[in-house]
Amino acid sequence: EPTVRTELMEQIPPIAIFLQESRPKFPTAFLEYLMPIVVRYLTDVNNQVRKAGQEALLILLEQDLIAQSDIENKVCPILLDLSAPDSDDEYKVEAVNIICKMASMLSRTTVEHMLLPRFCELCSDGKLFQVRKICAANFGDICNAVGQEATERLLIPKFFELCSDSVWGMRKACAECFMAVSYTTSPEVRRSKLSPLFISLISDTCRWVRQAAFQSLGPFISTFANPSSAGLYIREDGTLSIRPSVQDVNSSSRQPSNSITLMSSSTNA
Repeated sequence: EPTVRTELMEQIPPIAIFLQESRPKFPTAFLEYLMPIVVRYLTDVNNQVRKAGQEALLILLEQDLIAQSDIENKVCPILLDLSAPDSDDEYKVEAVNIICKMASMLSRTTVEHMLLPRFCELCSDGKLFQVRKICAANFGDICNAVGQEATERLLIPKFFELCSDSVWGMRKACAECFMAVSYTTSPEVRRSKLSPLFISLISDTCRWVRQAAFQSLGPFISTFANPSSAGLYIREDGTLSIRPSVQDVNSSSRQPSNSITLMSSSTNA
């Protein structure tokens, strides 16, 4: 019964936490019993069960309850199978979504070697625009997960493709995450490649794309600033913040402080 399997998946994270806290008594229980269930339910025939399994998997990753080797050997192969070109459309969309969400929770080596090649393929998926849209919406997070070298070598060419996609929603999603992508690149790439690309978005034929680009203009410009002098930095939640100078800190000790936070375009304001 699907409802039973769904309820079961919702209990997996608290059981896993209990087993982790009682590890001397149950050293292999999670790996032997729970992990196979989570992996199996990612391919369940019922979409509600699959959704519950995906949510459980992300919670386990957030809580650091799955060993890196198990992620590489048990979780990633399933996601790569589900996101393969000949995979079922519904399964592929779900797998892409999980890959994008879990990228920030994995080691850079795992993401770059196991997930990045497939992500690049999916950015050019000509069959499903939903797949390309998920890739575009999460592009900044993937860039942040793999770092500057892989971003400039592999991801920037794909970003150019998505920024000129025939579906305006794709171009809009690119405009919204532009700051996060720019922040990961070198000043030279930012100036010579991303600036002209941004101008094309701000001049787009679709007003929704233009509007998103104008909203990202300030955050994009901020990535050109020298962090040491401007005090700008990106928080873990994706917001662009200003670190107060020593002078501001001294003055704030004498008066109430005003904290300034600029929301990045990748965050829903």
